[in-house]
Amino acid sequence: MTANTLSRGQKDVRKTGRKTQIIHYSLWVIQGLLALVFLFAGGVKLVTPIEIILAQMPIPLPGLFVQFIGVAEVLGAIGLLLPGLLHIREGLTPLAAAGLVIIMTGATVLTLVAGGGVLALYPFVIGLLATFVAYGRWQLRPLHG
Repeated sequence: MTANTLSRGQKDVRKTGRKTQIIHYSLWVIQGLLALVFLFAGGVKLVTPIEIILAQMPIPLPGLFVQFIGVAEVLGAIGLLLPGLLHIREGLTPLAAAGLVIIMTGATVLTLVAGGGVLALYPFVIGLLATFVAYGRWQLRPLHG
């Protein structure tokens, strides 16, 4: 009977390990997609002349603030990938994701205030994905680094 208990226990460990592995790979895929989104969005804010960006915004924001958001998005995208790829300061990844959640919360609110309605779903969903990364990487973070 103890042999059966052990084999069941080993199966449970393998199941738990498999679930963790699936979550780990899911997090990497989502991190990669989010990094592409934020590199693009932040890059556009940094490369496009500020007058053009401000003319397209339904709610006027200061130009320096928009450029600051662009820098934060690019740095957040880098923070989603580099710590894990280089295995250096991997605890920065959930912090980068949490910072991007803050940005997406603001984007969702601004879109709703501007009367965007359904358009607010885009930043909301991106924020949810960043929340999943922040929580998942915080829970699965390595004990060292």
